[in-house]
Amino acid sequence: MNDSPVNNPLLVILGPTASGKTRLGVALAQRLAMQRGVPCEIISADSRQVFRGMDIGTGKDLGEYGTVPCHLVDICDPGDEFSVYAFQHHFYAAFSGIRDRGHLPILVGGSGLYLDAIVRGYALTPVPEDPILRQTLSNWTWADLEARLRRLRPHLHNHTDLDSRERLVRAIEIAEGAATNRSAPPPLPLHSTIFGLRWERSVLRQRITVRLEERLAAGLLAEVERLLAGGLAPERLAAYGLEYRFACQYIRGELAWDPFFQGLNRAIHQFAKRQETWFRHMERHGVVIHWLEGAANPLEEAEHHLQHTGLLDGFMA
Repeated sequence: MNDSPVNNPLLVILGPTASGKTRLGVALAQRLAMQRGVPCEIISADSRQVFRGMDIGTGKDLGEYGTVPCHLVDICDPGDEFSVYAFQHHFYAAFSGIRDRGHLPILVGGSGLYLDAIVRGYALTPVPEDPILRQTLSNWTWADLEARLRRLRPHLHNHTDLDSRERLVRAIEIAEGAATNRSAPPPLPLHSTIFGLRWERSVLRQRITVRLEERLAAGLLAEVERLLAGGLAPERLAAYGLEYRFACQYIRGELAWDPFFQGLNRAIHQFAKRQETWFRHMERHGVVIHWLEGAANPLEEAEHHLQHTGLLDGFMA
């Protein structure tokens, strides 16, 4: 990889859950390849699609990709540790391979922390597990753990760190390890063009509900039962997102059907709002996002915008 941003072009497509990011990413990759001779490969920016066997609950929709290559999907086993540092490491490896082939990387996803780590170039260092710290924290109350994390990260944006005790302890471990280890390598300078998909609020809510119904019809509960039967602890599985947390509660008899469906549906709506808040946070920190209206023709709009950037210059010569 070259240290000049112009030699490291990156197209990014982000948006909240159920906004149609993958479909747009694939359609744009196909359009650029067929009409402009720019071969593209997609890199997933999803914190859960890295796990094998977690397909319906994470919305992998692998059939949408067609012949477009996709990276950073199904690279870990359920239960494995996967962090933003690991994502950044895997991203740079995939990016390097795509550029070596002379193709355009397209980063597609909605995990704000992962996207931000790439487009703003977080300087991250690996933080190994600290058994002494973990032992110290083992008897702490949830309130004390959260207070410690907030002291370390006063502007806490990644609220998934508060999803489970395990994630909370790991977040403290990473925050303290990063504070004492400042030998991170410099981030790769990228020439990025970033598109965001947005919908009117009521329409997005309807899309979220329809997609949840489709996932349940496709076998979400059976997928969760299979993962539990394979030895994945309910507490660990619940930490992988709302769908898995609510499904575990329903399967274990802790929720009836209506509270399960309505509670999960409402929680996903709230999650979409948090994603949008993160994207605004990125913009406040200088990230330029070109917003596309999902209800219009985002494919045509994105392609038209790309004609006026230098992102494709190296491919069009």
